[in-house]
Amino acid sequence: MDDKVKTYIGFCLRARKIALGSGSVDLLKKGVYLVLVCSTASENTFKLAVKFKNRFNCPLIICKSGLENAVHREGCKVAAIKDYQLAKAICDNVGEDYELFTERS
Repeated sequence: MDDKVKTYIGFCLRARKIALGSGSVDLLKKGVYLVLVCSTASENTFKLAVKFKNRFNCPLIICKSGLENAVHREGCKVAAIKDYQLAKAICDNVGEDYELFTERS
């Protein structure tokens, strides 16, 4: 299953339907359907990813195996998927190396 998620992220990279890094995601105004955050991200980066999740009203997925490996960019801790179908496919195939974030009350 996890290979499928990496494959879909690869499709996003090829189609240029992904924003890499918190600065790039912060510049987006709309059209984000999924936010990805690395499990090794700092607490402030994680809070920023939750802020993006709430701003765009979309799911947040935590990459336990490292987001850097999936997007092939060293030091990348946050990414945003800008294609609805690919975001849905990633959410549908979440496996052991990925966790769908839910707010804790």
